[in-house]
Amino acid sequence: MKRTIWTTVAILALFLVWYIAADRTTPITGNARVKAVATQIVPQVTGTVTEVLVENGQVVAAGDILVRIDRRPYELDREKAEADLASATQDVGASSAEVSAAQAKVARSRSDLDTLKLQGERVFALEAKGLVPISKADDVRGRIAAGEANLENAIADLEKAKQRLGAQGQENAKIQRALAALADANLNLEWTELKAPADGLISNLLIAPGTYARAGSDLVTFLDATDVWVEAYLTENNIGLAQVGTPVEVVLNMHPGRVLQGRVESFSGAVSVSGADTPGKLASAPSTTGFLREAERFPVRIILPGYEAGSLEDDLRFQLNGQADVILYSTDSTLMNFIGRMYIRAVAFLSYAY
Repeated sequence: MKRTIWTTVAILALFLVWYIAADRTTPITGNARVKAVATQIVPQVTGTVTEVLVENGQVVAAGDILVRIDRRPYELDREKAEADLASATQDVGASSAEVSAAQAKVARSRSDLDTLKLQGERVFALEAKGLVPISKADDVRGRIAAGEANLENAIADLEKAKQRLGAQGQENAKIQRALAALADANLNLEWTELKAPADGLISNLLIAPGTYARAGSDLVTFLDATDVWVEAYLTENNIGLAQVGTPVEVVLNMHPGRVLQGRVESFSGAVSVSGADTPGKLASAPSTTGFLREAERFPVRIILPGYEAGSLEDDLRFQLNGQADVILYSTDSTLMNFIGRMYIRAVAFLSYAY
């Protein structure tokens, strides 16, 4: 009995030593979730939805049309703007057809360039994380440069068309107002089509043809499938030795038995606490109760290079806010890292059951 007691005490002591050391060198947490960019697609114009071209959960590519809003009122606005421009140019003895076409080309080129830049920003962010090949980012840069050149050419053509109106036409306030109204009408017409800002999928679709869309109000929820990360909530003691680039292993509940390799991308510098600070006042520290104060947790952002950040072609699927287990290897300790790897693999197989 004495030998059994001392053996148990020794095992518990070893476990306690490992637990305290692991809390710093190989911190482990099951308080982690999959995160992605959830974008609310908001219409810029008001009108009745005439077509819903996607279904709930459907995978879409960047630039795909998701929803169409009734174009007829905005086509009438454009026709009115063209008529006003024609009337204005007639006053100075010039034709408005060329100016109208050039104005529409500028609006279309600017809209295409804005879309390319929006998609490019996402790709460049993934390039900085090492999640997409450089060749893909270079291809996007080339398309943006081509779009900028097209816009410059369109603006040049518009200026030529304006010059052909003559000096009086360029300086005529009525013509300037008509040109501005035509540009606004063309832009509103472009906005009647809501497009996917990146590769991703549609979530919680709650609209159908006949829904009244209001400008500035959320209409469609879009999940970006190209920018996915894991957010682990660790205590201050856990992250004391961790740094940006620290290797990480992750187990997703959606893929039990599979251990994914990742690294720390960033740390959050602050968290919200119950006592909010007020400008002009002293900082408000959160109150603690009990013998031991509750540990504060900070989000640590983890990326998974090599998994295409949730590429739609990858067999690895991601669910927004899906649960995960995470272990950080904050030091080069061979023993602690070996024990940590064995532990996280045990967790991976146990996740089949829970």
